[in-house]
Amino acid sequence: MDSKEEGAVQSPTGLNKYACACAAVASMISIIFGYDTGVMSGAMLFIKEDLKVNELQVSVLAGILNVCALVGSLAAGRTSDFLGRRYTIVLASILFLVGSVLMGYAPNYAVLLTGRCTAGIGVGYALMIAPVYSAELSSPKSRGFLTSLPELGISTGILSGYLANYFMAALPLKLGWRLMLGIAAVPSLGLAFGILKMPESPRWLVMQGRLGDAEKILLQVSNTKEEAETRFRDIKIAAGIDEDCHEDVVKPPSNTHGGGVWKELLLRPTPAVRWMLLATIGIHFFEHATGIEAVMLFSPRILKKAGVHSKDKQLLATVGVGLTKLTFMSLSTLLIDRVGRRPLLLTSTTGMIVALTGLGIGLTMAERAKQKLYWALNLSFVATYTFVAFFNIGVAPVTWVYPAEIFPLKLRAQGASIGVAVNRGTNAAISISFIHIYEAITIGGAFFMFAGISVVAWIFFYFLLPETKGKPLEEMELLFTRGGRSKSKNKGIEVQPKGRIVG
Repeated sequence: MDSKEEGAVQSPTGLNKYACACAAVASMISIIFGYDTGVMSGAMLFIKEDLKVNELQVSVLAGILNVCALVGSLAAGRTSDFLGRRYTIVLASILFLVGSVLMGYAPNYAVLLTGRCTAGIGVGYALMIAPVYSAELSSPKSRGFLTSLPELGISTGILSGYLANYFMAALPLKLGWRLMLGIAAVPSLGLAFGILKMPESPRWLVMQGRLGDAEKILLQVSNTKEEAETRFRDIKIAAGIDEDCHEDVVKPPSNTHGGGVWKELLLRPTPAVRWMLLATIGIHFFEHATGIEAVMLFSPRILKKAGVHSKDKQLLATVGVGLTKLTFMSLSTLLIDRVGRRPLLLTSTTGMIVALTGLGIGLTMAERAKQKLYWALNLSFVATYTFVAFFNIGVAPVTWVYPAEIFPLKLRAQGASIGVAVNRGTNAAISISFIHIYEAITIGGAFFMFAGISVVAWIFFYFLLPETKGKPLEEMELLFTRGGRSKSKNKGIEVQPKGRIVG
């Protein structure tokens, strides 16, 4: 690298401010998605009253976003390989913009559903691309923090949505819920322009043969020239380019636009890639199969079952849920690179099991009692907030950090997109079926079911997810080779079969 190039002037061990700023801007799209999720939980109360829709239509409205997001996420991997990470974020912003305008206008249920579907496709793009973009810009030491910023953005957005519910609930019925949903168009438009000021992923640029551009960006997002050189060399090797090549532009490696990747992921994967894919599908499935969507989207209904019948009090309590989510999500971003992915994940799941069991007991007793049981009401409140806290200290951030960092370079975008598709599919299944589940087995029984699924999740995480903290992205394939060993440069950690970490 040319010594005259503008290098980073950061502390050799500190967080690179430019990389952090880029990840923060990319995470704005997650704030918009989070807002849409949070605001819909309260808006549905008013939509049902204004548009005179039935329970089935409400369930479809809740879940259709995730069905459409599944489609968007499957398309997002190939799109980001073809257009680049940055322009994929722009596309997601435009989809959010159109969807928000349609929902804000919505003279009837059909237009509202169309807007929700359009925003859903944007969600699929956003959930895949923001963590991948952040992971590819960051260094190994700060990757967990920067890659978890999109999930922190979702938490911020959800809290904003709950606050919007509470403060706009006093507006006239026909205006209130439309303003709640339509206002998301403003930040969507701002992000579409703002992201164009950010750099492209250096790893994507290398895959296109644009080595000179990638080199300049790595100098900006690395703390030292030596770190930038090391990262640049590793990326070139991973892309199949001679590490001693010093040309600014070279012939791109094969499959630079995602061609043939599905075959390598699904039809003829190596043992390491098969393990990565299993880990990705599993962690995304269990994120929502353990019940978080039921709590976040239907919290007003849960509180009503527990004995809170005032609509204002229900909405105010959801603000507390959103605040708890944001607080513990913020804490997790500070811990993920210090403590590691596995300890946070296993601790989180253990707390979720206890909280879901408590919520099941509280709701069962409240529902069966002929008079209000204050201890059951209090237990349900505490268990709900405890579940949200434990979920966001581990499962929430790690679900998005882990798949974005484990796949080889040419498989990363589309591998992550498969995980997002599973995530959205599971989310949609829970969103659409939750009302019918609790009507069939009682609402307490539904949360006992989620507690049982959480036990299975803990076992899966323990045996199949090795620690990735501090590992360069280019070393992940060795980490996921069964029977192989990959020693950490800093701590001498060895990875043994079944994903156990020993020192």
